[in-house]
Amino acid sequence: MKQRDKNEEKIRYKTIANERFGEERALYNRKDILLVGCRFEGKEDGESAVKQCENVIAKECFHDLRYPYWHVRGLRLERCELTENCRAALWYSRDVGIENCDIRGIKAVRECDGVAVEGSRIVSPEFGWKCRGITLKDCRVQSQYAFLDSERVTLDNIDFVGKYSFQYVRGMKIADSRIETKDAFWHAVDVTVTDSVIEGEYLGWYSENLTLIRCKIVGTQPLCYCRGLRLIDCKTQGCDLAFEYSDVEADIRGGVDSVKNVRSGYVIADAVGGIIETDDSVYGCKAEIGIRK
Repeated sequence: MKQRDKNEEKIRYKTIANERFGEERALYNRKDILLVGCRFEGKEDGESAVKQCENVIAKECFHDLRYPYWHVRGLRLERCELTENCRAALWYSRDVGIENCDIRGIKAVRECDGVAVEGSRIVSPEFGWKCRGITLKDCRVQSQYAFLDSERVTLDNIDFVGKYSFQYVRGMKIADSRIETKDAFWHAVDVTVTDSVIEGEYLGWYSENLTLIRCKIVGTQPLCYCRGLRLIDCKTQGCDLAFEYSDVEADIRGGVDSVKNVRSGYVIADAVGGIIETDDSVYGCKAEIGIRK
């Protein structure tokens, strides 16, 4: 966010402090404004308070109305609260920075370009859909279907809980995080996860070029129907029927409960509880399954 800070120094902002906005499009098409301690609420029940604006900073503001930041170019939120009533808060916006905020409305970020979130708590079903260039650092996130169909996604030190995450993402990097999920990374392309714990069922089915490095993988039937799958120095727990019909290069430290009909490549582990090769396999399965000596 340092470059954004330098750009802000060149802008002469008009300060709006401690005001309440409840009407429709209260600050529509405003430019270069600094909102301090403002409240977006009221019986007027107005929508789209800061729509089609440019260069907006909001500090310690409270948001309890729908669709506040649509089509905003250059937006920064600091120590703000967005309640459950603040649904679809940021759509179609670009160059966005979010720091130390509490975000609780459904569909909080969608179709945005260049979003950096840091030190924030997010409870938002369908968070981060169809975004391009979105980064989260030091955040707690609870969401279902998070980051659907987004590209260039980076997560660093994230505590994530939610089902059906990271589906159809492209170009994703995750590091030093804990992911509690189900059906994650389905149809994902070009994803690398390092030094993280991934807990959930049916991980990574139909993915392409998914790489897991020094990760712990927990849950049944992981990593099936994958292409270009790599596991480097990973550990597993409760992983049975793994790698069915996958093209895989897997180096597992410790054991794996069982592998089934691995299509190609190799799986090397300290122990393999079971190797299942069925006569009715759809594909010719030629993978090497080895026990480390």
